[in-house]
Amino acid sequence: MSLLAGWRVNGKTHWLWCFTHPDLTYYLIDESRSSSVLLEFFGQTFAGTMVSDFFGAYNRLLAERRQVCMAHLLREIKKVSKEDASDEWLVFAETLKRLVRDTLRLARRSDRDAPDYAAKRARIHKRLDQLCDGVYENTNAARPVKRLIQYRETLFSFLDDADVPPDNNRAEREIRPAVIARKNPFYNMSDQGARVQAIVMSVYRTLKLRGHDRIESIADALTIAIAGGRLPALPRPRVG
Repeated sequence: MSLLAGWRVNGKTHWLWCFTHPDLTYYLIDESRSSSVLLEFFGQTFAGTMVSDFFGAYNRLLAERRQVCMAHLLREIKKVSKEDASDEWLVFAETLKRLVRDTLRLARRSDRDAPDYAAKRARIHKRLDQLCDGVYENTNAARPVKRLIQYRETLFSFLDDADVPPDNNRAEREIRPAVIARKNPFYNMSDQGARVQAIVMSVYRTLKLRGHDRIESIADALTIAIAGGRLPALPRPRVG
């Protein structure tokens, strides 16, 4: 999963990137928010599932599987509904919300091998196609339809793989501590300071995810480094 937020380095706008999965979080501070950061971090291809929002930079990364965030889509519908009470929008919004909710309900099933699961999944995709094939005079409806068409193959990946989440909530939770921390030191005064802070935050957060005492683990690692001249690898996740 990935997400980014604003950051300041020596008075200039930079970006905090957050890459995370259940037992690792990596923060990267860079002056760019373009796809070049992703391609430098992952390479041209990523042999995994990239879960993200609809930010266009992620489209350049060739991932084995992609899932865009359903929560972002629902929040956008809710936001527009506060400003647009037209009949066309209300009908469209309710249709799309019902489709997303039915899809999420189907994904919660534990019996994906059941005979009816594939049939219901096919009906979900047919409903999405019908929604995308519609003609909308309302610009608020036409805009998300254009997005649905663009991201058609990445909307419901979580129906095909139970390990794929339908939202980017994990990345949002993991970036929050770093966003809070950025207020305390008044950002960074140099690129080197930003790199060091990103590394420290990455180590600290990953140790927490893996169930280790962060202060004790860092102290032990420094003791080993002083004695042997090299930092040890991060400890594996605790079991149980």
